[in-house]
Amino acid sequence: MQKNPELNWLKQMQLAHPLMIAGPCSAETEAQVLAIAHQLKDSDATIMRAGIWKPRTRPGSFEGVGKIGLPWLQRARAETGLKLAVEVANKSHVEEALKADIDVLWIGARSTVSPFIVQEIADALAGTDKIVLIKNPVNPDLSLWMGAVERLQKADIKNLGAIHRGFSTYLKTKYRNNPEWQLAIDFQNHFHGLPLILDPSHMGGRRELIFDLSQTGMDLNYDGLMIETHTDPDRAWSDAQQQITPQRFFEIISELQVRSPEGENQDFKLKINKLRKQIDAIDSQILSNLGNRMKIADEIGRLKNSNNVAILQKERWNEVLERMKAAGLTQNLSEDFITELFKAIHQESIEHQQNINKTTR
Repeated sequence: MQKNPELNWLKQMQLAHPLMIAGPCSAETEAQVLAIAHQLKDSDATIMRAGIWKPRTRPGSFEGVGKIGLPWLQRARAETGLKLAVEVANKSHVEEALKADIDVLWIGARSTVSPFIVQEIADALAGTDKIVLIKNPVNPDLSLWMGAVERLQKADIKNLGAIHRGFSTYLKTKYRNNPEWQLAIDFQNHFHGLPLILDPSHMGGRRELIFDLSQTGMDLNYDGLMIETHTDPDRAWSDAQQQITPQRFFEIISELQVRSPEGENQDFKLKINKLRKQIDAIDSQILSNLGNRMKIADEIGRLKNSNNVAILQKERWNEVLERMKAAGLTQNLSEDFITELFKAIHQESIEHQQNINKTTR
């Protein structure tokens, strides 16, 4: 997919690519903000993030220092030259942030889930030339994420971008928020040219996962990273486990391999086109096999229906899933992938058999 340069403020503003945003989950004290800013000023970070209003799940948790933190950030910018980014969750936050001339405002995952909140923020920001970033909603709902962007576009906010921070799931995974990379890819395909930034801190929830997630972001041609950094992460007032020191931030950035969007080497192009044709042929065969499988599922559905047998056979389903997970391991396919794949196939089979029951009533 080609980026539309007219929509990409990274190029227009001559900001670094990939863009690096770093800073604490929360601004705690003026000394803390300044210490982090000075440690980041000679790094690849262009923007310093710090939450001053913190939407928390339960009351009683640290909800940020509020607007008293804005002068701390202003001083940090004056002393280091770093641009500033804060989260806004309502009209008053926007007004205070604009009054303080904050460079970048982001809308958090808990706000993106509510069209009312997004509309209030969009109205308060109407016509601004500030950079406004929209995090994906907590739940894996692509329409909510897209709708939030569209509301801001209608408010004539031109310097828009998105932040992919992962999605909540009831399944147990190693991530705090499951990546669901395909949702982000679908989002990009809808908004050509809209910069997409990865937030590996909230996605992973643990500092040891940040590098691998960041590298995946670079492998998928993301436009930047937002990484939470703190001078003393273990004593952070919020989200301690997912923050890293500025020194570790430097190490991660130096170790990352930034990929070229497209290869220019002619030999590379010939080889990759040949391999892609092989992939296309296999994909066609997969679809053909799935179609044949559903034809058999239809026959099973008719047999069940004529014998008044329930569609769902739990023992059979569990047997198939366990067998496929074991077989998947022999093909170097992860258990999570096999589980999700065969759940989708099983759901399609159930729907086929339900349709058969409906047509024979």
